[in-house]
Amino acid sequence: MIAYTIRRILYIIPTLLIISMISFAIIELPPGDYLTAYMANLSAQGTEASQDQIAAMRQLYGLDQPIYIRYVKWLWRLLHGDMGISFEWNRPVSDLIWERLALTFAVSLFTVLFIWVTALPIGIYSAVKQYSPGDYIFTAISFIGLGIPNFMIALVLLWLAFDYWGVALTGLFSREFVDAPWSWAKFVDMLKHMWVPIIVLGTGGTAGLVRTMRANLLDELRKPYVVAARANGVSELKLLFKYPVRIAINPFISTIGWILPQLVSGATIVSVVLSLPTTGPLLLNALLNQDMYLAGSFIMMLSVLTVIGTLLSDLLLAVVDPRIRFERENA
Repeated sequence: MIAYTIRRILYIIPTLLIISMISFAIIELPPGDYLTAYMANLSAQGTEASQDQIAAMRQLYGLDQPIYIRYVKWLWRLLHGDMGISFEWNRPVSDLIWERLALTFAVSLFTVLFIWVTALPIGIYSAVKQYSPGDYIFTAISFIGLGIPNFMIALVLLWLAFDYWGVALTGLFSREFVDAPWSWAKFVDMLKHMWVPIIVLGTGGTAGLVRTMRANLLDELRKPYVVAARANGVSELKLLFKYPVRIAINPFISTIGWILPQLVSGATIVSVVLSLPTTGPLLLNALLNQDMYLAGSFIMMLSVLTVIGTLLSDLLLAVVDPRIRFERENA
């Protein structure tokens, strides 16, 4: 197990290096650069930048250098904890990311807890009570949750709340707390608004994990070791949670690989629809405007979290599932 962990950690280094190259190349693929988008915005506003200003900005941001030199400089800065300066905001990238990261983390963490707390017992119930009225009801709700996009649910909730109660459900704070410093009252106000993004973001994930948990547990309950344990007089509750649930719960643990980057990126479309001050819309805007330092730092952060999350999920699966641990110890 220790040797496996060390090997996986060593694999992370070349993996992240390749990801950084691909990420930076993708950002540079569209024609033009940030100055192209900047000048287009100026033209739309009826103003023009002089050639001297454009040349000065191009030299300042290093846009007159080859792509591989810009990549090396960006990577060197990143390794030293400097994410560079955002072209559009003219502020350090780290400041832009960290000021929205706490809110993104809170929304996504509560959403993940909602998904797990909801999907786990429903999936177990549907498997144990297969073809019961409750199983049919949860199955129908799950298919509806899988079939409707999250942003559509957000739009429906916004319309219902405004049309029937005259309440706007957008944002995470009331108007008086948007620009106010953090306090206990502001925290409580955030919790009052948190239920909307939690339900919207958690619907699809809950529906998917309910179906996965039900299918996996049904498969385990039919295996010979369960039949033998039941024949030996093991109680149903102990039999259920001793091994079948532990093995069927693997998808909940394996999703850690995408949960960690989701804590940063959030659901971008839903964040835009609900006007959430999270990192998702900031990343989308950086990609649209080719703000390469902001976009590149975001993508690298997501990649690092994905790799770390995958490693954690693999290690936790080896702890929970004895079969995986046995295979890896003998690999």
